[in-house]
Amino acid sequence: MQAYRLTIRPQTAFGTPLVGDTWFGHICWGIAEQYGHDTLAACLCDYTAGRPFLIISDAFPAGYLPLPTLPSRYWQAGDEQDRKKLKKRQWLPEDALDRPLHEWQQHAKTSADIAAKIVEERQKKNPQQKKMKGEKNEKLVESRSQPHNSINRATGTTGEGGGFAPYNSEQTWYAANSRWQAYLLLDENRLSRAQLETVLNNIGASGYGRDASIGLGKYQTDALEPEPAGLFARSGNACLTLAPCCPQGLGYDSAHSYYQTVTRFGRHGNIQATAGNPYKSPILMAQTAAVISARPGQPYLGQGIGGISASLPATVHQGYAPIIAIEFDPTRLAPRRAP
Repeated sequence: MQAYRLTIRPQTAFGTPLVGDTWFGHICWGIAEQYGHDTLAACLCDYTAGRPFLIISDAFPAGYLPLPTLPSRYWQAGDEQDRKKLKKRQWLPEDALDRPLHEWQQHAKTSADIAAKIVEERQKKNPQQKKMKGEKNEKLVESRSQPHNSINRATGTTGEGGGFAPYNSEQTWYAANSRWQAYLLLDENRLSRAQLETVLNNIGASGYGRDASIGLGKYQTDALEPEPAGLFARSGNACLTLAPCCPQGLGYDSAHSYYQTVTRFGRHGNIQATAGNPYKSPILMAQTAAVISARPGQPYLGQGIGGISASLPATVHQGYAPIIAIEFDPTRLAPRRAP
């Protein structure tokens, strides 16, 4: 599989964060719309049998990767001792990958650090531009509550009998002019780079995630470039995942693997969202930035998940994740106290 790096600039608020498995679902619908359902069926052949045609990561700030999910006692102690502040260091600069793993937390940055750098770069490009109010405290990613009101389309009034029926929905806002990168693994025998780029551009123009139909989830594609071999050609005895994945039952060393879990309560998008039953079965996944103790023989791990939809049996879910090989020494962990 050929590795690519996708660079985008969010243009609007998002109803759904930019995560790999959700993005994969959008791409599948995009392939069906642009090239036909037969093309999508060919792409998905043997997807649940260990032959994915495409794997996409979450979106990360440009030049950074997620800090691995490891117990705090694994990390080398530094000048900062406040655990709350250390937990905010969640983004690892790519140029720190060659340092020993236990030193990574000392080189990691907080979201506030990256946001401040974005503001600084923006001001350097436009020194004459007047500083915006609150720009100094701009956040890299921020959740905001957006008020709405229900409208009865038949009467043109708000709620039953013209009543007022407000509700809130959460929106994700990315820092203005921020650049985000995702990593893709593509089988070009089933889908070409040009076809993939067209689909990604279409998603960016029409919107990604919840409430795309009312203007959310738009992004601009800056580049889809081959990823230099170094990132996915690293050696190691463990791996760092770049998207949520399903490692269950694949024989990995669970005693020396570390991750948080997330349950996906998915629902269909596109025209299938209006089906009689748009909901999918829940899926338990290992969250992004998992450390899985297994010597990787390929640039991804996990499995494709099927059998999750009663209304569309052919539905699959991306349970694969791109990975970066790392050298992990579990003996650095202090022994656990007996309960």
